[in-house]
Amino acid sequence: MKKILLLSSLLFSFTHFAQDCNDLFISEYVEGWSNNKALEIYNPTSNAIDLSEYMIIRYSNGSTSASSGNAVQLTGSIGAHDVHVGVLEKLDPNGTGQEAPIWDSLQVKADAFYCPEYNTSNAWYFNGNDALVLAKGTVNDIANAQLIDVFGKIGEDPGVAWTTDFPYTGGGLEVTKDHSMIRKPTIQQGETNPVISFFDPLLEYDSIPAVVVRLDENGDTLFSTNGNPLLDGNWSSLGSHDCECNPAGIDEVSKQIEIYPNPSNGKINLLNIGEIAAIEIRNALGKKIYSKSNNQNSKSIYLDESKGVYFMRLTAQNGSVSIRKIIVR
Repeated sequence: MKKILLLSSLLFSFTHFAQDCNDLFISEYVEGWSNNKALEIYNPTSNAIDLSEYMIIRYSNGSTSASSGNAVQLTGSIGAHDVHVGVLEKLDPNGTGQEAPIWDSLQVKADAFYCPEYNTSNAWYFNGNDALVLAKGTVNDIANAQLIDVFGKIGEDPGVAWTTDFPYTGGGLEVTKDHSMIRKPTIQQGETNPVISFFDPLLEYDSIPAVVVRLDENGDTLFSTNGNPLLDGNWSSLGSHDCECNPAGIDEVSKQIEIYPNPSNGKINLLNIGEIAAIEIRNALGKKIYSKSNNQNSKSIYLDESKGVYFMRLTAQNGSVSIRKIIVR
């Protein structure tokens, strides 16, 4: 069993290796403005899993040790190939400063709320420079917990956030602060090496801004009465996860389709779509931004849209439907 041993520093013993699609892992990380913090955990197995056996541990600002006050036990269960969305419990609409409420659009995504009191548990008060661990065990016995997944690098403080510059030197673009990190569909297990030499945030995750400017139906920026741009939370992808561990609903037609680059800057190329009869794309708010029939085997689509998550619906000639998530950044 992989153990988290917390003495004067972290020591780890390894007696088995993680297996693909065999245990939970973090599928999405949201570090939004103010208290908008969320973690999505994915169950890649074919059986429901009891979350009360798992916990989240926060290693803040390069710390190599953690106490029960840095951890929180998870609640509920996750069905096969389903997710659990945990959100920071700041719900008082009159809260200000450190007690500011999370946005309504994030509240409705929650399966459970965690850590209402910082002094009781600060696990969900993570910032862009904190390492997070998904472990199996109890908060009162962290020393004997089983390591399941790690986000970030334990023992490293990158300053404000980890960036596109790695190994980390202080340069590059910040991607773990004010961003959502979405685990790539090809990832089928958690990171179980706590002493990785460096953390490349884009190796296993796609990064998108956690907040975007709100647009009207013509694509123009909307403003408040005091002249400030209105903002939307960019977390429509919370609540489901695309993963190769889940074979359900994947037919031979959709298996052949290639969409690249994804993430993109707005230009998307599609290959092997000769069996696709129609293509439709909607934004995170459900607005249709592209809809055309198809009679080609390859196609390029240009999306003159804001950064964010979009959903492509591909209808095959045999009537089967495939939904693909597209990221523009």
